[in-house]
Amino acid sequence: MAIAFPDIDPVAIKLGPLAIRWYALAYISGLLGGWGYLRRLIRKAPHAMTELQVDDFIVWATLGVVLGGRIGFVLFYKPSFYLENPIEIFSVWKGGMSFHGGALGVITAIILFSRRHGLNLFAVGDLICVAQPLGQLFGRIANFINGELFGRPTDGDLPWAMIFPTDELQVPRHPSQLYEAGLEGLALLIVLHLLWRVEAVRMKPGTLAGLFLAGYGLARIVCEFFREPDSYLGFLWGGATMGQLLSIPLVIVGISLAVFAQKRHQSPA
Repeated sequence: MAIAFPDIDPVAIKLGPLAIRWYALAYISGLLGGWGYLRRLIRKAPHAMTELQVDDFIVWATLGVVLGGRIGFVLFYKPSFYLENPIEIFSVWKGGMSFHGGALGVITAIILFSRRHGLNLFAVGDLICVAQPLGQLFGRIANFINGELFGRPTDGDLPWAMIFPTDELQVPRHPSQLYEAGLEGLALLIVLHLLWRVEAVRMKPGTLAGLFLAGYGLARIVCEFFREPDSYLGFLWGGATMGQLLSIPLVIVGISLAVFAQKRHQSPA
């Protein structure tokens, strides 16, 4: 059983030779949506940034996402190919971005920006991490529209299994991009938003950033069980995928950071 894959053109807008793809719009929507969301979040204590600083940081975040995402993909997924074809590193229009690389890029941007403006690093990190799942949600939906990063073949009569036009085998598969959009994006966005509204959590900087890292890592590990591994990597140690192996450190660091933040701001007995 399989339902029809929606016939959506990957190109959202075409004006003569100019073609704007849904994937590009996902990045733009994530950044603009996150920008507006951050401006709302900073209205509550601890007021980690001003509105002007939020405006400035969006530029830093964009550079961190693009540079970190691309460099991460080159180093984590296809290092031998790019070592032999270094000019291809700059061919970003052919695809190839890594969330984990993008995360490292944004973390670097947060550290540098906070130092430059004398801001509380952990409080700024909390803000950015609460807003990040919005971009993840848009990005995974764009992956689905492109018919890329699809799931593993289904073993039974899965009612929502799909045959993706980009799949050479043309077999029913899990729409794992939607699983990721739901867990890594929407669910994490809602949970972090609700936690942000709790003053006891919000006033312990580092807690939300830690919960984001751990939450994303766990969501990604789960979703990878349904996602088809990259053909040029396949399964790695113990049958794990690259996405799972890269997410394990996120879970460890995230839990450690959240525990550290709680203990650091614990009221004396």
